[in-house]
Amino acid sequence: MKRIPSWITYTVLRLLVFAVPLAILLLVGVVWWLAVIAAALIGLCLSYIFLSRPRNAVSSDLYAVRHRDKPVRSEDDDVEDAAVDEAATDGTDAGSTDAHNTDAHRSNSSGPAA
Repeated sequence: MKRIPSWITYTVLRLLVFAVPLAILLLVGVVWWLAVIAAALIGLCLSYIFLSRPRNAVSSDLYAVRHRDKPVRSEDDDVEDAAVDEAATDGTDAGSTDAHNTDAHRSNSSGPAA
């Protein structure tokens, strides 16, 4: 049997901590918008006090996912990266040489004819 992910457990508990006070406040006859605000505040306080263990489990799972080992690079990746870098370098040099030649041609053609 699979274990339920901690984020699902925490989400369901947070919803219950909000829904139960909301239902009670609505049954008592409190105006709906005031009941929603009060239930949200009550749920926030109760979840902060009583749901620290599930909250820590969710944060540990998120940390583990975020900091898992990076995949190992293969030799093909290195060869491809080198080819892309070489192509980019060749394209940059060629562009700057063309610009230099164009500037030189302009300076020669703009002068007075001898």
